[in-house]
Amino acid sequence: MADNPFPGFSTDGIDNRLVNPDVMAQPDDIHDVYRRLRAEDPVHWAEPTGFRPFWAITKHDDIKAIGKANETFTNSQRTYLAPAENEEHMLQMTGDTHLFRTLVDLDDPLHRHIRAVTNEWFKPGSLKKTEDSIREIARDHVERMASLGGECDFVNEVALFYPLRVVMKILGIPPEDELMMLQMTQETFGAADPDVVARSQRITSGGTGTMATSGEQAVDLIALAQSFFEYFGKVIADRKQNPRDDVATVIANAEIEGEPMDLHHQLSYFVIVATAGHDTTSSSTSGGLLQLIRNPEQLQKLKDEPKLMMQAVEEMIRWETPVKHFMRTCQEDFELRGRTIRKGDGVCLFYWSGNRDEDVFEDPYRFDVERRPNQQIAFGFGVHQCLGLHLARLEMRVLFEELVPRLKHIELAGDPAWTRSNFVSGLKRLPIRYEMS
Repeated sequence: MADNPFPGFSTDGIDNRLVNPDVMAQPDDIHDVYRRLRAEDPVHWAEPTGFRPFWAITKHDDIKAIGKANETFTNSQRTYLAPAENEEHMLQMTGDTHLFRTLVDLDDPLHRHIRAVTNEWFKPGSLKKTEDSIREIARDHVERMASLGGECDFVNEVALFYPLRVVMKILGIPPEDELMMLQMTQETFGAADPDVVARSQRITSGGTGTMATSGEQAVDLIALAQSFFEYFGKVIADRKQNPRDDVATVIANAEIEGEPMDLHHQLSYFVIVATAGHDTTSSSTSGGLLQLIRNPEQLQKLKDEPKLMMQAVEEMIRWETPVKHFMRTCQEDFELRGRTIRKGDGVCLFYWSGNRDEDVFEDPYRFDVERRPNQQIAFGFGVHQCLGLHLARLEMRVLFEELVPRLKHIELAGDPAWTRSNFVSGLKRLPIRYEMS
């Protein structure tokens, strides 16, 4: 593999490969890195070129242990891996190393207070009330797939739009703003992938998007944040004046310890719900379908035993693990597997590696819709476990319940391709050929 043309990335050595988004876009390559670290150095001090050093944590139980120790390992200083130059640029531009301050960037007690604002909305009991409307959206997308003449790119025709429309409905965002929302959510996590940026621009401009220039930042993240804040600032103002039964109204009128929620936190709340609630589910859905295509006996099991669908969804999430890592910062010396993580050290939890841990998952590189137990940690662990995990599971279950019975035949119609991102990633292209009832 050639070195990445973007500055600050290299394929020279295991540390550089660990953070290189081009390696992440080749699942076999990055899993070779993870496998080696789990076997030889599961608590590994990494010093990638152009990055601040950190401890790479690749074993399932270690990731869980650090996730539970939220007072010892905090979020607010460093949330994800980025080149040191990018972090410094962000600090100079905004006065903060974080563009947004979402739930994943906060520590308790503020994190706990802000999470509580929408917690009721995302509980299984509350989501049950939305299942009929989610199923209607799923059926629309299955019908869309059926209308395409037996061939499509599943990512760009189905997986991108289905969870986006679900999130928009829950937030209370009007359908006419769909393309704008798609562009913002895609470019947040795919900013360094010219294909993803060009695709989103092409969709939103009616087919005139162009490929970003190699070697340049594909997206102006500051401008993107301004677009988010401008749009959701208007939503907040509207919901204060015209409250409705939606999540936007809850966020807009939220109070923290008797005081109105800070505007920046409100805006950041919208960003995390809109982006993470869309992109991660899209990735798990398309990645799950790819595995059903590659393992036709597993697809047949779902046809024969629909009751396996929830287990299948859990296996799809384990397999794809859309959020590849999160960072923590150590607040006091901590011993782990004979290594001392010092106060102030960065720690990176590699969830995708944890979800292939041979000590936890029998035959972890086998896709198995009947896998039980399935202790996948794709949603994180501890107080920062994903707020929308029940929604993601519901969306995926409903879509595959609608799609699988109608599939008479399905196969690849070309090579799949993954987003080049070391943080949140998944398939960006899944060409398929199929016959539906």
